[in-house]
Amino acid sequence: MTRPTPRDPPRRLKPRMPRVERQAQLLAIAQDLFAAQGFHHISMDDIAERAQVSKPILYRHFPSKLDLYLAVIDDRGQALVDAVSTALVPVREPRDGPGSSADGYDVVHAVVRAYVEFAEGSGVAASLLFESDVTRDAVVRNRVEQPNRRNAELFAQVLIDLTDLSPSQALTVARTSTAMARVAAAHALPHVCADDTGVPEPSTTETVDLIAQFAWRGIHGMLRRDGESGSSTSA
Repeated sequence: MTRPTPRDPPRRLKPRMPRVERQAQLLAIAQDLFAAQGFHHISMDDIAERAQVSKPILYRHFPSKLDLYLAVIDDRGQALVDAVSTALVPVREPRDGPGSSADGYDVVHAVVRAYVEFAEGSGVAASLLFESDVTRDAVVRNRVEQPNRRNAELFAQVLIDLTDLSPSQALTVARTSTAMARVAAAHALPHVCADDTGVPEPSTTETVDLIAQFAWRGIHGMLRRDGESGSSTSA
């Protein structure tokens, strides 16, 4: 009688990762790779290999490399908007006590600080918003600039509440100050700070204070003072 050939035990299939978790994993991996090596030097094969998934699975979540890159930009952009929105809470909400009301300097300082701290906290990933290598593409450029536009709108609304500026004036001031905050954030990127220029780098606090004061000097004369119905134009 022939003895039956023993069979290998069936392999236990690896449980499938939930869609939301898989998408978050792919975004995190793509963010690291794009930030470290740039859009043009990373392929979908690289991302699939790092994630240990097949390319069909990767394409199921993101139809193209550009779609994946835009998703990463949107994710980082929303994080920046959230950071600015949170930073503006103390100046949006009234505070108790004499002399405790916020002024324009508080607003500018909050926005600049949010940008710089975001850049420092995000590390090299912040370069995706502040030094993207794909901004010649109009779609990418629009998505990279979108969080700055949203932040300027948040900024402008606070200025409208605190000053006699018209909505259009407030938005112009907010856009200019936000652009300055963006430059300060780009300067805080790790590889920029590491440049050996022989000039000592200012601390984060010094950078934020310097940029905020520079912007503030241009707008503080338009802010309301306690007991004043109009705006002052003195320097």
